Amino acid sequence: MFGLDPASYDAGRPGHPDRVYEVLVERCELVPGSRVLEVGPGTGQVTFRLLALGADVVAVEPDPELAAFLRDRSSPQVELVRDSLEDAELPSEAFDHAVAASSFHWVDEEVGLAHLYATLRPNGWIALWWTLFGVPDEPDAFITATSPLLDDLYASPSAGVDGAPPFALDVDARRRALDRAGFRDVRHVTFRWSAAWDTAGIRALYGSFSPIARLDDERRTRILDAVAAVAEQEFGGHVTRTLVTSLYTARKPS
Repeated sequence: MFGLDPASYDAGRPGHPDRVYEVLVERCELVPGSRVLEVGPGTGQVTFRLLALGADVVAVEPDPELAAFLRDRSSPQVELVRDSLEDAELPSEAFDHAVAASSFHWVDEEVGLAHLYATLRPNGWIALWWTLFGVPDEPDAFITATSPLLDDLYASPSAGVDGAPPFALDVDARRRALDRAGFRDVRHVTFRWSAAWDTAGIRALYGSFSPIARLDDERRTRILDAVAAVAEQEFGGHVTRTLVTSLYTARKPS
């Protein structure tokens, strides 16, 4: 789904807050020369921040169009593995860090964590994070205005089911999964921040959401045109939203 229009995906997604990368350096000891395994790099928004920190990156990306988009933009410091994490052949104890940004809800969690544990060197760090578009249980004017357009769409795997919190905010479940995989020193933090889009940008953002991306062309276009109309007519072509990034970090014992 996400490879249908990588350029629009990249234009719509706002990236992640600077504080995430500060945690990678301060807590997870990421330094120039660190070898990092990135799961689901997409268009490379995190990849390029890791490169700026001096890391060498191996990126596991199953979508051929996203992989091609990233390959065309990236440097020789990025090695691309075109496979899912579950099926990728990766070396044992070869990485200092494993990271996944807004992607790990698409992975079989038990299998994926076991693979990452095996690829990390002793004392290596894992960091999993998600950016949520809106704050749970707080009003969001744009969500309120556009929700009627999306009522009958299927729920993303990132959404909570049967009354559970969203995947990224189900702290007990994520902690248990990390513990079962053998990780220690698990810590969870959240950051609130804001991002702004013009009409074209918010249309691109909504087009990158999986419940919309999976629709047939006609229906997807109709919904995105309606979202753009809301942005233009009710918000003056400028939409600012509060976002929440949920970050889990943990260490493989020595």
